[in-house]
Amino acid sequence: MSIEDELYQQRIGRIAEIEALGFQAYGHRFDFTHTIPRILAEYAGKTAEQLEPRVNVRIAGRIVTVRRMGKAGFAHLLQDGQRMQIYVRKDSAGEKDFALYQLLDIGDIVGVDGYLFRTKTGELSVHVERLHFLAKTLHSMPEKWHGLEDVETRYRQRYLDLIANQEVRKVFVTRAKIISSLRRQLEERGFLEVETPMLQAIYGGAAARPFTTHHNTLDIDLYLRIAPELYLKRLVVGGIDRVYEINRNFRNEGISTHHNPEFTMLEFYQAYTDYHGLMDLSEELLRQTAIDATGSAVVEYQGQQIDFGKFRRITMREAAGDPSLKGHELVEAFERNIESTLIQPTMVYDYPVEVSPLSKNKPDDPAFVERFEIFVAGMEIGNAFTELNDPREQRRRFEMQLDMREKGDEEAHQMDEDYVRALSYGMPPTGGEGIGIDRLTMILTNSRSIRDVILFPLLRPEAVKQ
Repeated sequence: MSIEDELYQQRIGRIAEIEALGFQAYGHRFDFTHTIPRILAEYAGKTAEQLEPRVNVRIAGRIVTVRRMGKAGFAHLLQDGQRMQIYVRKDSAGEKDFALYQLLDIGDIVGVDGYLFRTKTGELSVHVERLHFLAKTLHSMPEKWHGLEDVETRYRQRYLDLIANQEVRKVFVTRAKIISSLRRQLEERGFLEVETPMLQAIYGGAAARPFTTHHNTLDIDLYLRIAPELYLKRLVVGGIDRVYEINRNFRNEGISTHHNPEFTMLEFYQAYTDYHGLMDLSEELLRQTAIDATGSAVVEYQGQQIDFGKFRRITMREAAGDPSLKGHELVEAFERNIESTLIQPTMVYDYPVEVSPLSKNKPDDPAFVERFEIFVAGMEIGNAFTELNDPREQRRRFEMQLDMREKGDEEAHQMDEDYVRALSYGMPPTGGEGIGIDRLTMILTNSRSIRDVILFPLLRPEAVKQ
């Protein structure tokens, strides 16, 4: 039997001892008066004298340290990413509750009733008068709480990662702030949030391979969406002039530090503007999002100071530095030689029509379209363009994509007859954009891999132990 198996059996045995004292190993509702973060925010600056008259509290949390000293002892509880010391003394808590304290393991979840005081060393603590058992842990926590370091275990057992690594919690708190900021800013500008189908009969809106599934009742194959674009633009046709969706997309592609098959994007459309208008809007959105999420427009990413208060704008031809390159050659040269060098926020605009089947042509150069991408830290985090709203040209573009598909391009766009029909009813001049939430979060949290900012990234199934 392994050491871990022995510890597991010991903890199973302690359940019987805990229940013999009259406690339940897996308790029920516990109404607390304070959270640990609230106590620390309100009372961390108070002296022992200022904690009089007595401040009674009722708190709960996970035990992360235990230090027993005869008829008394200490422990620390963890809740919402912050720790609080508790002091348990036999003559204050009583025989039964002190006996429970003696049985506690690191990782157990408890509730306490008591009052605030300062120890001889000055640490703000809770003097325990009642102890409540709420949940038993049967597995060992990461040793010494110095942090869970095995990368695969961190991703596969994110719950353990969150317990052991408080920096991980901060990443996802920041991610929530990013989404909240983007949502607030768009709604302040009159954008309406909507939801569009994830299961689609015809996938579109990007160049990517889809995941395929089957609907048994209808007996048809369906695709997980690779982008919500064509549905959102149908809504613009329907009169929703400013519309957005924070959406999950699925692309059957490789996995890397910058790619996960399931990812989150913000996609928004604004009628009566173009890609220049979206450049201005993007600068405002991203600058304010950085401030809301981190407190500053300047952030550090992998040793680089990145300033979201300053954006550079450059055409793809200028960036590639070779005006003789055409179409796919230009894009390939840019992606191969230039993209990874764009560390500071940069908008690269005017793309070849061959790689932009949904974008509007430049009036003075129909070989190029009114499109830009946003690059930060050598990554593309946004893609936008003036939307193609001529149904005849859109059909021609789709047919061009079908020809590319026949020649072996598995990521070429399909024909979407209903979308062409929607455009035939008239879509106003419109600008549309997608911003990758995961990559933006990577930059704003100084995370090296996209897996660090996705709570449950895709992994191979765990090997079954024989």
